[in-house]
Amino acid sequence: MKPFCALMWTAALAVASCLATAEESTGDTDQVRRAAHVCAACHGEGGNSTVAMFPKLAGQQAAYTIAQLSAFRSEKRAEQDAQAYMWGISALLDDAAIQGLAEYFASQAPTPGKTGDAKLIRKGKHIYQEGIPSKGVQACSSCHGDDAEGASVFPRLAGQHAAYVFKQQKIFGTRLRPHGIVMAGVTKNMTQGEMRAVAEYVQSK
Repeated sequence: MKPFCALMWTAALAVASCLATAEESTGDTDQVRRAAHVCAACHGEGGNSTVAMFPKLAGQQAAYTIAQLSAFRSEKRAEQDAQAYMWGISALLDDAAIQGLAEYFASQAPTPGKTGDAKLIRKGKHIYQEGIPSKGVQACSSCHGDDAEGASVFPRLAGQHAAYVFKQQKIFGTRLRPHGIVMAGVTKNMTQGEMRAVAEYVQSK
């Protein structure tokens, strides 16, 4: 087994161990916190990731996190850089554990957004708020909220790493994220420049 995969599998077992005796509903709070601490190896303490390839989870909508962990568990979500770890760890989580982790991260305070290219942010803001009517691209705010806070299964985007948001926009509707049907319909008519602008804007929120 490759060293990285071995490390990730060890972490997955640690999470499973922490949650093994969790209560039937959302699990024991202390156990969920211990499991979340293992998640922090990639996603940062309290879900505030500092590495662009790992999404921030702090303040994320619980329903969205549940949906994504479930998608990893069923192997429907398959980004190459997340597959080896997330398929393994999610396979060891039952519904109660997934819900407990989702609720934990939803309760964490997210770090402030990060400013970037002002011109790109302005362009992204316009697309986010108004869409691109000429291309049939609806406003991002119609699902993700005026402040990119998200709602239910529509994720919080505020403060998320721009590189991560850009990458996800590119793979919606592909075999890597075939369940992203709504987003596939939005991004299919967007240029990469427009995607980058939106990503830069939400990172700044």
